[in-house]
Amino acid sequence: MFFSIVIPTYNRLPILTKCLRALEAQVIPPHSPITGYEVVVVDDGSTDQTVAWLQAHDQEFPHLVLLEQDHGGPALARNLGVHQAQGDWIIFIDSDLVVTPSFLAAHCEGLTQGQRATGGDGYAIADRCFTYGAVINTANFENPTAEPYKLTDFSAAYFATGNVAIAKHWLHTAGLFDPQFQLYGWEDLELGVRLKKLGLKLIKCPAAVGYHWHPAFTLAQIPQMIDQEIQRGRMGVLFYQKHPTWDVRMMIQMTSLHRVLWGLLSLGGWLNERRMAPLLQWLIDQGRPRLALEVARIFLNWYNVQGVYAAYRERRAA
Repeated sequence: MFFSIVIPTYNRLPILTKCLRALEAQVIPPHSPITGYEVVVVDDGSTDQTVAWLQAHDQEFPHLVLLEQDHGGPALARNLGVHQAQGDWIIFIDSDLVVTPSFLAAHCEGLTQGQRATGGDGYAIADRCFTYGAVINTANFENPTAEPYKLTDFSAAYFATGNVAIAKHWLHTAGLFDPQFQLYGWEDLELGVRLKKLGLKLIKCPAAVGYHWHPAFTLAQIPQMIDQEIQRGRMGVLFYQKHPTWDVRMMIQMTSLHRVLWGLLSLGGWLNERRMAPLLQWLIDQGRPRLALEVARIFLNWYNVQGVYAAYRERRAA
């Protein structure tokens, strides 16, 4: 197995350096099926000197393959990475993910076990499977891998590019990522719907753990988070147009249930970022930024649902 680890990045240089150093520290066990690996970083038009820094430090990253594109979003960046990848197996991670030294070996073990398994009707799965590693959220920049697993780290996603390994030919068969997803959200889960239709089996691989770093929650982050929720709503409608099913409606929160739930919890939007700011700041001051973020999700989800329905009305009127 030769792995190509494809990483889109946009203005993430400080954490990207930690990500790349962790990938250079991979331990390949003796007699492993892994024949080698490369780290394909696709810079999506960064303005923080990411490219210049990586070029100046290329000797520190012998596995690095650096690609560049104008700012076009993660879907285009990942597609470019796949097209240029030399590996027969692709691992997708984000540029703010820091992995452990056994990360590659764990994905390899999961894929090998999947290849040996048989489906429910008795036929061999072969490479008709992919592994999905664990993602643990952390705000610890100095030592991200020290973060323990939390209940909020659980994910029921079928295919999410935060930490997934898959045979490259299945990506081409499915049609890669849809470049229409230029805003925030859903491009990976939409590809997952197409992969599921091809009959691919998800294999959970908790030993392939990555630590997803993001700064501790502050009130200053709220405007960007609201904008992301509105973008996610718009991209959710595109997702639904491509796959008009109840499952997708549930995922993107375009149901009466979500409208009523977040409407009630936010009192119809009355509990917004301004009115909840004192409580959120108090929680932050008490050293509980994670709890503050969960409370903020009340109005963030309200913005998301409103964005979904606004985008749906626009598309129907067009």
